[in-house]
Amino acid sequence: MIRHLVLFKLNDGVRPDEPRVVAGARAFAELDGVVPELTHWECAWNITDRPIAYDFAINSAVADLDALKRYIEHPAHQAAAAQWREFATWVIADYEV
Repeated sequence: MIRHLVLFKLNDGVRPDEPRVVAGARAFAELDGVVPELTHWECAWNITDRPIAYDFAINSAVADLDALKRYIEHPAHQAAAAQWREFATWVIADYEV
């Protein structure tokens, strides 16, 4: 199994309650059940105010590297990620468990 982690940092001046950010978070939440490769899916806003914390996180899993590739290329994933490109940056870690 491959664990796929993504941490998002909102750009300076962007607030989580802005309509475009709310829509972006909803787009990721709605991937659960839409992308068949996902065997585990959760996403949520950070709940701490520590200065090194990121703002939004995705914790997901797929069966293998081929499934990860299909997930990344899935149109629903591409559409959700495109929304976030407008107001955030992110880091990713993929690892085998």
